[in-house]
Amino acid sequence: MALIRWEPLREMDSLQREMNRLFDSLTPATDRASNGVAFVPPAELDETPEAIHLKLEIPGMEAKDLDVQVTAEAVAISGERRHETKSEDKGMTRSEFRYGSFRRVIPLPARVQNDSVEAEYKNGVLNLNLPKAEAEKNRVVKVQLG
Repeated sequence: MALIRWEPLREMDSLQREMNRLFDSLTPATDRASNGVAFVPPAELDETPEAIHLKLEIPGMEAKDLDVQVTAEAVAISGERRHETKSEDKGMTRSEFRYGSFRRVIPLPARVQNDSVEAEYKNGVLNLNLPKAEAEKNRVVKVQLG
């Protein structure tokens, strides 16, 4: 009977790779960046009786590179993180940064006044204050950042 050495860390690494492949296969190909991994900014939604507060973490971008559109029922955020090219002799060994365009549409739990949205982009975090609507509005308004 042969003894086989058990290496739990190697098995956990293998399991993580398999889980990453599973989640990558669930992401639509049109949303994937050039390295095959989708860039989807994480969001935090908080609702009060007067307004909806939405925070998105979008580090490494400038406000001018973001496009925010608000309807009475949803918020659409899109942008593109461009790859910076460096002219070095040594070259790059590994990069875990995600480049490419992204688009995320977040449905809102209540109708909002899309013409009264307040936006702030600071330290890689986009904060939107969306006041709740009294009357229904179906107009799309482009939000100016900065």
